[in-house]
Amino acid sequence: MALSSMTPPSAEADSRAGVRNDFRDLAGLVRRQGLLDRRYGYYAAKISLTALALVGGCVAFVVLGDSWWQLAMAAFFAVLFAQVAFLGHDAGHNQILRTGRANDRLGYGFAAIVGMSYGWWMGKHTRHHASPNHEGDDPDIEIPLLAFTRAQLGDKSGFVHWTTKHQAGLFFPLLLLEGISLHWAGIRAVWRGEVKARRLEAVLLIAHIGGYLGAIFLVMSPPVAIAFIAVHQGLWGVYMGCSFAPGHKGMPTYTDKTKLDFLRKQVLTSRNVRGGPWVDFALGGLNYQIEHHLFPSMPRGNLRRAQPLVREFCVAHEIGYAQCGLLTTYGHVLRHLRDVSAPFRTAK
Repeated sequence: MALSSMTPPSAEADSRAGVRNDFRDLAGLVRRQGLLDRRYGYYAAKISLTALALVGGCVAFVVLGDSWWQLAMAAFFAVLFAQVAFLGHDAGHNQILRTGRANDRLGYGFAAIVGMSYGWWMGKHTRHHASPNHEGDDPDIEIPLLAFTRAQLGDKSGFVHWTTKHQAGLFFPLLLLEGISLHWAGIRAVWRGEVKARRLEAVLLIAHIGGYLGAIFLVMSPPVAIAFIAVHQGLWGVYMGCSFAPGHKGMPTYTDKTKLDFLRKQVLTSRNVRGGPWVDFALGGLNYQIEHHLFPSMPRGNLRRAQPLVREFCVAHEIGYAQCGLLTTYGHVLRHLRDVSAPFRTAK
């Protein structure tokens, strides 16, 4: 089930031999640098530290008991759940272990901790990587309450018309619901039998829900417990949305009729976020979106080393390479949403 390296077929749509060989040349350069090799020590340390933080958080959760200070723990667990989700993302891309089966086992475990369906997410994310920012093919730009292209405005009416009309201002508030949306989408997919390991995923989701709600209501009174859930799920959704949105939102979108070779399809639709190690940690390596889309199986710890190689290659081949600071990125996202929804605001 794990995503492959997604190496493109040699007979790409673009007929120019030089263009077809661009990615092959870049891949050879990256491979010779050893950037596709597994990083067992890196992931052993990262998983161990994350597990230690999880255990420590659980101990603090029990010690605090029925206290409004638990809202601070809710924020802590929101960050921790995002870090676990990033590890699940890495496992899904075969970044951690050698085989797809071994990575999938890790992926199911990480997904169970945060309460997501690994199978549902894998299917969705695979389609995204195959056709990033392509209308009708990329599920990440098919969000009912928003429109990322003018073509998506046509089927909006009622409440959805209103949210789309004001989508730039509502973008961050709507992310408060992203955590619940991720849980619900997974539950619905498992219920409908849309995942491969349906029985396993059902058991894992039931165990997560039972353990999560049981622990919260056992330790805290109902008012504190409800507030804890609201803060935890809301902040986790915001964190997840703010981590994934910078990579593609506001970048060019294409249709099925647009013919791009693999290299340009991935680079021209993606954006990197500049920053030091703290950005790498906060965004789970997703700040190297271009390198990640070109080489999905590259271990997260190697993306920073690959970035200058990929950028220099793109510059030499006159391929647009987008990167900017984190706050600037969100500005691009909001401006794009405002520009797309302009016809709704000007219509009488």
